[in-house]
Amino acid sequence: MRRNGYIVLLVAASSWLVVAIVLGTGSLSGAHTIVPPSGASPACLPATLNHVARLAGTSVEVSPAPDTDTANPRTQISFKGTPVSGIRDVFVTGSRSGGHPGHLYGYFQGDGGSFVPDEPFHAGERVQVKALIAAPGGERGISFGFRVATPYPTAGIPGFPNPPAPASSYQSFASAPDLRPPILTVTSPDRDPGAGDVLMTVGPGPGQDGPLIFTPQGRLVWFGEPAPGLTAENLSVQSYEGQRDLTFWQGRVLALGFGQGENVVMDRNYQTVATIRAGNGYAADLHDFQITPGQIAYLTVYNLIRCDLSSLGGVRNGAIVDTAVQAVDMNTGLVRWEWHSLDHVGVEESHVPVPTVASPWDLFHLNSVDPQPDGDVLISARSTWAAYQLDGATGAILWRLGGPRSSFTMAAGTSTAWQHDARLQPDGTVTTFDDGSNPPVHYQSRGLRVAIDTRRRAARLVRVYTHPGSRLLADSQGNAQALGDESMVIGWGAVPSVSQIAKNGALLFDAHLPPGTSSYRAFRFSWSGHPLSPPTVSARLLATGDSTAVFASWNGATEVASWRVLAGQTPTSLTVQASMPDTGFESSVTFPNAYSYVAVQALSRSGQLLGTSSTVPVQKPPAPARTG
Repeated sequence: MRRNGYIVLLVAASSWLVVAIVLGTGSLSGAHTIVPPSGASPACLPATLNHVARLAGTSVEVSPAPDTDTANPRTQISFKGTPVSGIRDVFVTGSRSGGHPGHLYGYFQGDGGSFVPDEPFHAGERVQVKALIAAPGGERGISFGFRVATPYPTAGIPGFPNPPAPASSYQSFASAPDLRPPILTVTSPDRDPGAGDVLMTVGPGPGQDGPLIFTPQGRLVWFGEPAPGLTAENLSVQSYEGQRDLTFWQGRVLALGFGQGENVVMDRNYQTVATIRAGNGYAADLHDFQITPGQIAYLTVYNLIRCDLSSLGGVRNGAIVDTAVQAVDMNTGLVRWEWHSLDHVGVEESHVPVPTVASPWDLFHLNSVDPQPDGDVLISARSTWAAYQLDGATGAILWRLGGPRSSFTMAAGTSTAWQHDARLQPDGTVTTFDDGSNPPVHYQSRGLRVAIDTRRRAARLVRVYTHPGSRLLADSQGNAQALGDESMVIGWGAVPSVSQIAKNGALLFDAHLPPGTSSYRAFRFSWSGHPLSPPTVSARLLATGDSTAVFASWNGATEVASWRVLAGQTPTSLTVQASMPDTGFESSVTFPNAYSYVAVQALSRSGQLLGTSSTVPVQKPPAPARTG
């Protein structure tokens, strides 16, 4: 698609693999039966963790990283650090599949390119790559190799259940009958109106899934119901091509807590301007999606691979959930950089026991990606209770915050358990949502701000943000959005609530969705939306037959102050009959005349016409039941 003169190529993933999120119990075994592949799995545990993406003697980083064992059969081969014109004579050979012709495509950013093979590699084979790279003083021949992992089949895993929601938990509208968004109940009125609207998602779980925007008073602004069977997660606001756009993930969440999908960028008119998919044969994971300058997107990938776990006391026909970070060129869909947890983090760091049944071992569980201006990347891993600062070029771990191999001496109160959403703030502190549960380690979930001293290798607690009225304990999900005044917006994840807590611990805002629902993250942003679709209207005659009730709404509109109601006996004879203030997602008025057709016009505070609905017939009251 085209925007601002650029062509955005939407490159589809070649095959769907699953991605993971801990939901509900957080367990990947026991609740659902999985029929694993027969026979022993291949070895997959790396012999070394020293996988460096930069080629020796050059400024070029490659992925798959040299000597990795985690590549997907449909991987491309990425060269970053030199213009694509400086890469030539790329020869790729699989130990089983033989030579692989393909095409070399350049990155929009001008600093490299990807060789895309015409055919996939074979699972388990060794791949050798040779090329000529431009270097000072002349070209330089390079050579490196990697092994292709054996994907774990996921086609038989059922979808996450989606039972009906009780009528008391959702809103319904006469003018938008297809929308049934959950009710947001505000329990502590907003004391910081400058923080903006409330952005959440609902699902997977009972009722309709989708992204949601509410005012701080709990009024629905927008409900973006996805296609049937799909769930939306991680609704946020980011800058893309100089504009503030909505971003979210949408896809299918499977019953074990895994999902498969894509990331969406949507402008203030609620038009999709970019769809960002994972490359290298993967599906985009829901856990994070971050847009950086230069139109580079960082996203999470969950890569299920077969793995013999018998050396660790597990099963021979086992599987591992190997999580990865991809940096994707948003204009071409090419993968610029890919980092795998299994290549860099030892299995002994995990707090999740090795499974003794054939169920995927979620030993890392990547749940946030925070790219830095200097190119480094901070990530959070739930299963190791640690955050990791990665060198954005080589992929090396620069430091660990928390976990069994922390690079820092952790002062009292700084250690997390099953945490989410690690972010490096401009002042150098790290904020995190510390779930502390599943199984419980702490007695309540909390937001944290921790100062790190990289010279003295010490971590110090700056501030704790807990709910002042309840000991909320989230088994999964959640986030901590740091605002400029050092208050924090906390999405409580599995506890479907959102709070804003001041630096002194005071509650600035508090609200919750109905029990039994789920919202992965929650944010506050100022948002202005103007849908391109017209307002919607519905009208009916009252039982007396001499009065008309009119209902109007405009999903996503933020500028409507009032409505003008037009009515008449024919579609072409409408005249202005009434006006009404905009009082909620749906506004209504009843006037003492019977009409056959109506339409509405949305007006701004200054009286400007913003949009006009279609003309619709007025519904007649049902005929009285016959007696006798």
